Amino acid sequence: MAKNIGESAPAVVVKNKGLLTVAVMLATIMQVLDTTIANVALPHMSASLGAAQHEITWVLTSYIVASAIATPITGWMSDRIGQKTLFLGAIAGFTLASALCGMATSIGEMVAFRILQGLCGAMIAPLAQTIILNINPKERVAQAMAIYGVGVMVAPIVGPTLGGWLTESVNWRWVFLVNIPVGILCLTLLTIYMPNSEVRNRRFDFFGFAMLALGIGALQLMLDRGSDNNWFQSTETWIELALVIAGLWVYLIHSLTAQTPFVDLRIFKDRNFALASIFMFLIGMTMFSGLALLPPLLQNYLGYSVIATGELMAPRGVTSMISMMIIGKFGDRIDNRIMMVFGAVIMTLALYMMTGFNLQMDSRLIIVTGALQGFGMGFIFVPLSALAFSTLSTRLRGDATSMYALVRNMGQGIGVSMVSAVLANMTQVNHAELAERLTSASKAVQRTLPGLIDGSASAVYSANSLVTQQAAILSFIDDFWLMAVLSLVSIPLLLLLRKPKANEMSE
Repeated sequence: MAKNIGESAPAVVVKNKGLLTVAVMLATIMQVLDTTIANVALPHMSASLGAAQHEITWVLTSYIVASAIATPITGWMSDRIGQKTLFLGAIAGFTLASALCGMATSIGEMVAFRILQGLCGAMIAPLAQTIILNINPKERVAQAMAIYGVGVMVAPIVGPTLGGWLTESVNWRWVFLVNIPVGILCLTLLTIYMPNSEVRNRRFDFFGFAMLALGIGALQLMLDRGSDNNWFQSTETWIELALVIAGLWVYLIHSLTAQTPFVDLRIFKDRNFALASIFMFLIGMTMFSGLALLPPLLQNYLGYSVIATGELMAPRGVTSMISMMIIGKFGDRIDNRIMMVFGAVIMTLALYMMTGFNLQMDSRLIIVTGALQGFGMGFIFVPLSALAFSTLSTRLRGDATSMYALVRNMGQGIGVSMVSAVLANMTQVNHAELAERLTSASKAVQRTLPGLIDGSASAVYSANSLVTQQAAILSFIDDFWLMAVLSLVSIPLLLLLRKPKANEMSE
């Protein structure tokens, strides 16, 4: 491919950047899709595998914990055995694990195969981002991140819809088996078009990795199982919290004093990377929390089917792609910080509009707010990723992309647990407050539920159902208010980012 006049050389020159990009993005979409595609199939899996409700949730938990533990090791393994070898191995392992998941006959087999899938899949997204950055010159980083962003941001939105369609139309096993042809195609293209990378004889810091894995694994377990264990009323949660604090504290002290730490923490000395990581953590809390809240709201309280829920959430993905294409085309002409502030304001506005949800509304407000969120997200993700890596040395990209992915995943996990806890707590609070107002002196009760005054069983049941529904929708609104405030207060962070000078661009 001919290079434009005045365009710098990329860190890695390849013979067919287009096909290599297609292969990398297919692998990214396949892996990111799997974080949400299996959720809707859990009831069918439970019946088929003979698993109880508390057992089937390990299908999700095992994948999340394994992925969290494996993500930070990506940088070291990439240096030690080479990007191409690791990327091919990760995709091959993920594809094999997907096939095994599709053929599992017991809950024990399924959990074991999901752990393998999480370990291999964790490395795909950071490696994909590193490759996309390395094969593009610095002048085209915005366009490259726009392409990468499509996979990372759109795939989780499409996941539940595709998973629901496959489960209802074919069989839940195809939620996993669909990865096989995609994985084979990716392996073929990468084998042909991806060049070998330089291998560095980098010592493995086993103690640092063990402490980080302990802290992150315990955190994911605590977040995933906290609601089922009534949070800090459970001894398990306190043990997991102690392991989180001990593991991360020891890891931090060790990394600051070791000569060759597991992850080179010099990446966080870079102002843009550190601030971008914090903001990405907050984005993970707000955006992905919204994705977790909408399906139960739409299906359980507004009466939409799984397929209809996916269709209502689809505009979010479409507008994300549109905004990313706009940035890919015009991003180099506008200050990245201006675009990110614009996107953050749009996202905050959408979350504020979502506080107007009610049980009688039609689908218009759902579509409009989703479309606005997706449009704003595109204006944040692409320039944020571009600025995060703009002044980092190419040598540090392996560690940086793995930690960036880890921070995003941690934000997502904490955010989903946070809004779930708020939802459960506020539902009880709102239910109690609404029930207190149902007295014989209430004109609404006298007009609509006169039987409640006489103690009619049917009237009491009807009143309780109405109160429960209203308490739930008010709790969802409380969550939307929380996310809107978090989104608003995070905007000043964007103003602290600085536009890199020409001589500061990563080399």
